Amino acid sequence: MLLTADIGNTNITLGLFDENKYINEFRLASDRDLSGEEYEILLKSLFKDYLIEGCVIASVVEELNIKFKRAVDNVFRINSVFVDCDVSLGITIKTDNPREVGADRIANAVAASKMYEGAVIVIDFGTATSFDIINSKKEFLGGVIAPGINTQMKCLKNSTSKLPKIDVSISPAAIGHNTTDAILSGVIRGTACMVDGLVEQCEAELGEKVTIVATGGYCGLIANYLKRPFDFVNPVLTLEGLRFIYLANVSNNVLSK
Repeated sequence: MLLTADIGNTNITLGLFDENKYINEFRLASDRDLSGEEYEILLKSLFKDYLIEGCVIASVVEELNIKFKRAVDNVFRINSVFVDCDVSLGITIKTDNPREVGADRIANAVAASKMYEGAVIVIDFGTATSFDIINSKKEFLGGVIAPGINTQMKCLKNSTSKLPKIDVSISPAAIGHNTTDAILSGVIRGTACMVDGLVEQCEAELGEKVTIVATGGYCGLIANYLKRPFDFVNPVLTLEGLRFIYLANVSNNVLSK
């Protein structure tokens, strides 16, 4: 079985594939204070019933890279690898500096190019809300990075003296008649307005009709407030992209170095 690991700023999402079949998903906190040995214990517990034969990792948290890779390699007796712009992707990265593109965004772009026709905008609702834009030539052009929903909530709480900490939930109205509803309107409806506006602008710059694919935990919530609905919602898009990258490279032994 193939283990795919997406190390984000908040969570490590672990996806398990049996050939092309998605089997299961597990989450760990992206805890920079955990030791490699503690990660080994967690991995042994989660995957005690599975035979892991390969692992591909996308990470945006450099502090975790060495300890997490060692933990994976020690537990499963394999040589796990990281995704970057040097491996075979099946797409061309056309940004100014391909090496600065996050591995999770690369995985999103690869999955989008494989699973959907024409130009695609992937909107990933995580710690950051990111847009990954792929044209119909399968070129990753770049995109948009904005604060995610939880990041906005935390910023408001931490940067002000009176605004309370609240939970993410449905925004009942655009005009908030109390502080909680006002914050929800600004963050939830504001994010939806940002999505609508930026999709329109990005599509105009591309000069071609786009397919909008949403992923990440809050895409279902934001969908309630959009003028233009998502064409597809794919919660495991990043993990699928990692699987595609692994398959594109394993036959050439690129991922076994």
